[in-house]
Amino acid sequence: MATEEQEIKTDQGSSTASGERAIRWVLPVLIALIGAFMSILDSSIVNVAIPTIMNVFNTNTSTVEWVVTIYMLALGVVVPLSGWLGDRLGFKRLYILSLAIFVFGSLLCTLSWNVDSLIAARVVQAFGGGMIMPTTMSMVIRMVPREKLGGGMGIFGIALLVAPAVGPTLGGYLVEYVDWRWIFTINLPIGVIGILLSWFFLPEFPPVDPGKLDIGGVLTSAVGLFSLLLALSKGGDWGWTSEAVVFLFYISAVSLGLFIYLELTQENPLLELRVFRYTTFTMANIMVVITTIGLFAGIFYIPLFLQTIRGLGAMETGLLMMPGAIASGMMMPLAGQLYDRFGPRALAVAGLLSLSYTTYLLHNLDVVTPTRLIITWMILRGLGMAFANMPAQTAAMAVVPPELVGRASAITNIINRISASFGIAVLTSILNHRMAAHAANLAGNITAANPAVSDFLGQVGAYLGVGSITAQVKSLGTAYLQGVVSRVAYVKGIDDIFVIASLITLAGVVPAVFLQRGRGRQPGFGGE
Repeated sequence: MATEEQEIKTDQGSSTASGERAIRWVLPVLIALIGAFMSILDSSIVNVAIPTIMNVFNTNTSTVEWVVTIYMLALGVVVPLSGWLGDRLGFKRLYILSLAIFVFGSLLCTLSWNVDSLIAARVVQAFGGGMIMPTTMSMVIRMVPREKLGGGMGIFGIALLVAPAVGPTLGGYLVEYVDWRWIFTINLPIGVIGILLSWFFLPEFPPVDPGKLDIGGVLTSAVGLFSLLLALSKGGDWGWTSEAVVFLFYISAVSLGLFIYLELTQENPLLELRVFRYTTFTMANIMVVITTIGLFAGIFYIPLFLQTIRGLGAMETGLLMMPGAIASGMMMPLAGQLYDRFGPRALAVAGLLSLSYTTYLLHNLDVVTPTRLIITWMILRGLGMAFANMPAQTAAMAVVPPELVGRASAITNIINRISASFGIAVLTSILNHRMAAHAANLAGNITAANPAVSDFLGQVGAYLGVGSITAQVKSLGTAYLQGVVSRVAYVKGIDDIFVIASLITLAGVVPAVFLQRGRGRQPGFGGE
């Protein structure tokens, strides 16, 4: 009897201790999420303000686009340094420093007096924002108990999936009803609160000796990633076969090839590429590429369709996208709990199958598609995204030795950012080709021999009060039909994009079946 009572007390004590541990890690994870959310939000919130900024500063499109492009390029350059700096300073200090730099950059953006000063301020902002994401991920891995890692990464994943969709809505509201500078000003109070909360509530992560900084790795990664991201972002504008883009790809290939050689031969590399020896880490990052392309296929091309074809404003489009983002964010913690219980494999496969199917549903988009149906598709897609994305991010980190988590999270963040740029670049190129093919096919039907065209021109003539199909009637009618052809070709091209994105997402099932939970992340490279 006494033994039973002791067992009950032990169980109760264990349950209470577990609850206390949960409280101890949940609050710090939520606080760390402030910086992560702000960093990702600023990657998308600025887009809706570009036309306003162009008018205010009286500049051209090619110049003002650098406000967005330079932020992405600076992120790619600074992210590889985050692991080394995290070891050197301690991840809490690096997080607070990064958030402070981000806030300072936001202040400079608010005070900018011309487009050049705004572009320079965005570089400062990106230097802080680029280190926030990998640093946050590294802290989450260290703060969360091993058996609750899925739950912790599920909370962290809210920033990854919700922030890109919230950005256009919030940015549209601020630009339309307040002032465009508030897309940066809003970061100031939130960032200061995040710094104070982090100072008092984040646990200390003692610095360790990271060894001498790998200068060669810093330079080659910076040149390689800068060139690659610039080529991917400007390829559509400059032409994929233009000398500038081809040269950038060449520089990128040489620099990144040299970077890989240096990292595999250095005693203390900037990024420990040997973590790819872990099968789960490699397969999980392949999944990150696939799910990132799937994510941006929705959050990039659906707003494009709604604004270009349906004529919605930025804020209206954001509100329509919001339910899917909310559904995804609400599902992430549940996905994390299911990960802790069942592991990554079944969850990832189910999520990818769901994401692939719901992405395929979007190929039914048309000018007359009911708004309610589009919202329903986006909600279903958001649910699938949560189950597809979270297991990959968590499994990748779960198998990495604790001393390499900072470097590994930097690698995953680099892959994430390159995947987004690569996915948009490739899909946009495909979209342009498919639009041209559809336009040529449809335009072939606009001939005088087509009875439908003749009837339409007759109606135009009757509307203008002309008894016959005159040259004026033919010119006006044909111009209108060509406009219709362009719109229909655009819609059909976007529909094709979603079929392709669906197939790409489906291919993610292959690496998903190789995911493993991880066995304690023992130091060294002893396998999983």
